[in-house]
Amino acid sequence: MTQQTDDQPKALKPALESMTLLVAAVIVHDRATNRVVLLQRSENAKLAQGMWDLPVGKNEPGDPITETAVRELYEETGLTVKPEALKVAHIIHGAWGVEAPNGFLTVVFAAHEWTGEPETREPRKHAQVRWVNADAIPGDFVETTASALHRYLGGGPQVSLDGWKQANAPPATSGCGSTGREG
Repeated sequence: MTQQTDDQPKALKPALESMTLLVAAVIVHDRATNRVVLLQRSENAKLAQGMWDLPVGKNEPGDPITETAVRELYEETGLTVKPEALKVAHIIHGAWGVEAPNGFLTVVFAAHEWTGEPETREPRKHAQVRWVNADAIPGDFVETTASALHRYLGGGPQVSLDGWKQANAPPATSGCGSTGREG
């Protein structure tokens, strides 16, 4: 686990409360079978109940974003990836989120090498975790990560803005979902 060095300043709690939330998401993509690992949030989930999503989670202060991605992927799916095997696939910058009143930045990674098989490791949060054909992504999907997934699979833009007013710009959504998220 990567740690801060003694010469790095320690984060101050008040500063953290006013900062943009940093989040990591992972697209595990089996190119040979054109499948991706998705999870369906449970009815007991805090947000986006019943909706599909990528493995995703909040960054802990002092942790590199790649470590967050590796940790969250394992915690949610049981899959293991090496940080150096992650490739940046997409960036989502949200103006606001349910748990991010000052916005969120989600770094979406793609992983093409992993060990293990997907399993539902957090049944309170997730109804199921499984492989899904990339050509048959469920429509009831968290909007921001659905957009990132479709842009990754289709080779589209690598940055999306959620909730920002943009002059002459199309919406950041992909039409795959109708619910925003905190990141």
